[in-house]
Amino acid sequence: MNVFLWGVLPYAAFALLIAGLVWRHRYDRFGWTTRSSQVYESKLLNIASPVFHYGILFVLAGHLIGLFIPASWTQSIGISEHAYHLFSLYGGTVSGVLAVAGIGMLVYRRRTNAPVFRATTANDKLMYVFLLGALLLGMIAKLSDTSGNGYDYRSTIAPWSRSLFTLNPKTELMAGVPVLYHVHAVVGMVLIALVPYTRLVHMFSAPLQYLTRPYVVYRSRDPRQLGPRPDRRGWERTGS
Repeated sequence: MNVFLWGVLPYAAFALLIAGLVWRHRYDRFGWTTRSSQVYESKLLNIASPVFHYGILFVLAGHLIGLFIPASWTQSIGISEHAYHLFSLYGGTVSGVLAVAGIGMLVYRRRTNAPVFRATTANDKLMYVFLLGALLLGMIAKLSDTSGNGYDYRSTIAPWSRSLFTLNPKTELMAGVPVLYHVHAVVGMVLIALVPYTRLVHMFSAPLQYLTRPYVVYRSRDPRQLGPRPDRRGWERTGS
């Protein structure tokens, strides 16, 4: 089971992610969307959506820093393990609270607004369960040991995560990891596998081309043609 969870499941989740993205792009391009329900209700959405998106972006950034930046790198620039732990604890908690609060408002909106609820699919409900579960489990695992430097996941989970990219997973590192971190990691991997089959697929279609597209050039009007003008009979000449 240890080999399956930490040596097989990560690659299975990644394979389902890639296969799902290819399939969705090839056969369901019109479905590659958030299926926005803003037309039904926008007041609460304008609050809940930014709260969730900012929270989840900070959560993802924290995971990338914690898992893929070795402790020796942060120590080399003068950040002690205790300082890193405090930053991770408070920053991760605030980010998690923002994301959970955003999801809570989004779920409340979907449940209390009839048109939005009718537009909610089974995939949406499954996505909310795993997304909320991953966030809550991560926060509980983090807050379960706040004494000292907390659980040192940078010497176990982080090296295991990096070893996946060398195709030589160090499954033995995950043997002594607390159960809460185990469950959090498994739920997170299942969520990664589900991404292409839910509305979360829109994260792979960020409009980055807007950063490099040329400016839209508007032609100026002749000042003599500004303002109201009298009606004219007959055909008007077209400009070249």
